[in-house]
Amino acid sequence: MTQKERPRIAVVGSLNMDVVMESGRVPQQGETVLGTGMHMLPGGKGANQAVCAARLGARVSMIGAVGADGFGEEMTAALEREGIDTSCVLRRGDTPSGTASIWLSGGDNRIVVFPGANGTLTAEDVSAPEPSRLLREADAVLIQLEIPLETAAEAASIARAGGAIVLLNPAPAADALPDALLRSASVLTPNRGELAILAGESAEGQARLIEAARKLAAASGGAVVTTLGGAGALVLESADREPEAVPAAYAGPVVDTTGAGDCFSAALAAALARGSAPGEAARYAACAAALAVTRLGAQGGMPTAIEVGGLYSASADSAGG
Repeated sequence: MTQKERPRIAVVGSLNMDVVMESGRVPQQGETVLGTGMHMLPGGKGANQAVCAARLGARVSMIGAVGADGFGEEMTAALEREGIDTSCVLRRGDTPSGTASIWLSGGDNRIVVFPGANGTLTAEDVSAPEPSRLLREADAVLIQLEIPLETAAEAASIARAGGAIVLLNPAPAADALPDALLRSASVLTPNRGELAILAGESAEGQARLIEAARKLAAASGGAVVTTLGGAGALVLESADREPEAVPAAYAGPVVDTTGAGDCFSAALAAALARGSAPGEAARYAACAAALAVTRLGAQGGMPTAIEVGGLYSASADSAGG
């Protein structure tokens, strides 16, 4: 298949300001611990994915909402510095921008998200003339669940009707997804826990993991790529296909896992939009995520196309040798 060097990717999702607190350990209930660092970093699952896709060479448009406040201005400016089109990022004067409180300890994290303006993005907003055009003309569309479900469903429906690859990252997990959203997704990228919730059954152990992925693939009619952290990913192109195990890549010690899943989904979408097969795209995405976790911050840690290409080539050579 001919590779498309600069695919068009539209991202429909959240923009949050991440307030990151570093500490030696996570506090227990009722306990106060002293932090070792504090950072204010632009984030949000949608914006993170937009930045990653842009750094990997895609032409990216962001569709979302921020407050008419300093956080909103800073987050929008951060996207624009990455070359991302923000003409469809709406400014809300009656609600603050979304914010995430992140506790970072030992390379792991705990996150509490306040949706703010993200929760005001409506189905009518994404079906307006300009956002709708971006969705219809995109090669791939990335959607997550830090916006209302009905908004996500409308965006997915418009994009799928236009012929785009619709990649749905079902995070944070929802007990059930609207059928219109599920059936419009070309590819779902849950982690193991999200897969278990969506499939309604355990995904522990390889046999149960595969069975849960088959159940979700049958319900959606699309592919399911389950991310497994340090164990890599499981690729199931359809419910009746054999799954493919994709190993994790290694790029260095883990510093911050915030945004690793966003990086994987965006890199997967970029590779699929260029024409890569799902298994190949997942291996590329695993390399991107491996690089992202070696750096602090979700957006700041997103790798470039040169970095991912180098690790991908090195990983392929190692596997072949």
